[in-house]
Amino acid sequence: MASETVHNELNVYESAEARFELAARRLGLEQGIYKYLKYPSKEITIYIPVAMDDGRIEVFTGYRVLHSSVRGPGKGGIRFSPEVTLDEVRALAAWMTWKCAVVNIPFGGAKGGVICDPSKLSAVVLERITRRYTAELGEWLGPERDVPAPDIGTNEQTMAWVMDTYSMHVHQATTAVVTGKPLDLGGSRGRREATGRGCMIVCNKALTELKLKPQDCRVIVQGFGNVGSFAALLMHQSGYKIVGVADVHGALYNEKGFDLPTLFDWVHNQRKPLPEFPGGGAKMTAQEVLFQPCEILLPAAVENQLTSQNAHRVQAKILLEGANGPTTSMADAILDQKGVFVIPDILANAGGVTVSYFEWVQDRQGFFWRESEVNERLQDFLESSFDEVVRYAGMHRVSNRISAYMVAIDRVARALKLRGIYA
Repeated sequence: MASETVHNELNVYESAEARFELAARRLGLEQGIYKYLKYPSKEITIYIPVAMDDGRIEVFTGYRVLHSSVRGPGKGGIRFSPEVTLDEVRALAAWMTWKCAVVNIPFGGAKGGVICDPSKLSAVVLERITRRYTAELGEWLGPERDVPAPDIGTNEQTMAWVMDTYSMHVHQATTAVVTGKPLDLGGSRGRREATGRGCMIVCNKALTELKLKPQDCRVIVQGFGNVGSFAALLMHQSGYKIVGVADVHGALYNEKGFDLPTLFDWVHNQRKPLPEFPGGGAKMTAQEVLFQPCEILLPAAVENQLTSQNAHRVQAKILLEGANGPTTSMADAILDQKGVFVIPDILANAGGVTVSYFEWVQDRQGFFWRESEVNERLQDFLESSFDEVVRYAGMHRVSNRISAYMVAIDRVARALKLRGIYA
């Protein structure tokens, strides 16, 4: 029985559903609207035959889930990972609906994934997977239908392949079909750093709320990919002390703090293992570093890092969720009881999708903004969204997480009521 409970807790779709149900009850959402918003609009499973480097044919399984297009076209990344499941993609698609709504951008939620290990595949094979995946989904994608972006295991180059494949099928260059593209293909300045920058923006707002200063705050960052590394670097530049860092190779903790520019160069430019960084501290696992002393804990890796089994060990005052779903729904009550100020994932890591929206807008108008304009508009969107979530939390006497869901669900429900049900 215990193992079944743990299994259910770690099912990200069930976590997403539990939070949706709690927020819907607090809103008094009518039953029909509840049912409409609970289920995805479309779930597509595709099988992708690919000629491997040695001439063998392998068949990969891919998914695309469109959760909602009530407020606009679907928006969500494409994930290449051996861990991809349909339940995970369902959950991530729903989270994208709420994430877009909580920052009030005109997108619905979608997500995609292919079960594969990109670290074990050549660039040629990855391109073949990407192009076939895009071609199979061609009728469902488009600037007004569903707009993918990078996620775990994919990057700017992957998006360039998606954009080119789609463009070949519609016989015209269509840059707005994806975001997170290279600048030369209609990408936006500031997009690469946007999720990490967004984490810092909402963290700054939380510090004001709690009457803290960056220079008095120790930060632990789990995950040193695009989100975690840029968040750490930007926070370091703003005066925060980064005392813990982790990636897939392991973790380091140093109470004196790290020289982030040098560490960033070590990992991203020299491509050396993070735990071997010469300016490091105590070595430990990427899980163990989460429970070291700090003011701000920033999990920016994968789902289910904080659970009912370990959440009591968190020592941070602020939990800043850079990853999607790093905390299970069963851990929420424990963190609430401990008085941890949670900045939930659908708000904390919404900087990426916000600048993706800016990229989509720029592509559609054929006019591109300066990076300073991108960053300024990002700050405006996230600060006003943070204020709305905190205000809602106080008004309804709920946690920040449930407040964020309530803000989002309320916006989507109001749009649905205005549109009506087509039958």
